[in-house]
Amino acid sequence: MNLAVGFFDGVHLGHQRILAHADAALTFTNHPATVFAPDRAPRLLMTAEERLAAISALGVGRVVACDFTPALADQPAHAFADSLRQEFPDLDTVFCGPNWTFGAGGTGTADTLRALGFNVTVVPFATWRGEPVSSTRIRVALGEGDVSAAAAMLGRPYAASGHIVPGKGAGRTIGFPTLNVMPALGDLPLARGVYAVDTPLGRGLANWGVAPTMGDRAWPEPVLEVHLLAAPPTPPPATLRVTFTAFIRPERTFATVAELQAQIARDKQSAATGSTTEFVAAVW
Repeated sequence: MNLAVGFFDGVHLGHQRILAHADAALTFTNHPATVFAPDRAPRLLMTAEERLAAISALGVGRVVACDFTPALADQPAHAFADSLRQEFPDLDTVFCGPNWTFGAGGTGTADTLRALGFNVTVVPFATWRGEPVSSTRIRVALGEGDVSAAAAMLGRPYAASGHIVPGKGAGRTIGFPTLNVMPALGDLPLARGVYAVDTPLGRGLANWGVAPTMGDRAWPEPVLEVHLLAAPPTPPPATLRVTFTAFIRPERTFATVAELQAQIARDKQSAATGSTTEFVAAVW
């Protein structure tokens, strides 16, 4: 039995190369940084449930997800290796990435496992534009609104899901009703702004942010407001998955509601035709 090990946030092209060899995968429900460096824990690209589903969709027959706890973080490398033998008694080969480590202080490496009697294959990084693909690099791209670069490294467009929540109906009053989606991830690793999106309900226009022109909101945190090009169903679904296909513009404050309406009309045309403007520094 071949085992892939890693956190696999995003299940990007590099992760897919590792998982392609796997009959089983070992990962964690929470990012290790939430234990050993919570102030530096990254915003994740997908929920734990989405990540496990994406791994399984690659044909991995068994996915084991452990909670990363302080006790696990303090576990010596040899103890972690022993746990692998117990959890996967028919283990043949461990597949991992070049930067994978384990055990207290991250002292365990592929060579450590080999010294403890394991067969280990280190899978080289996938690259894009001459640099290794990584979850960090994808987060940087999304934070710059470059959803095309993120899609190239993920091997698919970036998407997020969430519950549809009631709002104040402000969009409807200006002619652009929206479905207000509270992402399951919370704060998405996206630049605030307007995007062309696809959903199970059809193509749309989405604003990720706080819609500053419209004043006080029904919620203080950013929300994903999706205006569908076709009329949404009544009643709307409880949840919605939103796939980001292009960045149109940063979120900004307009002097009047009329200016906002005119801009949304232009944004809607961009979403319909696929044309976008170059990303510039956002103002919100």
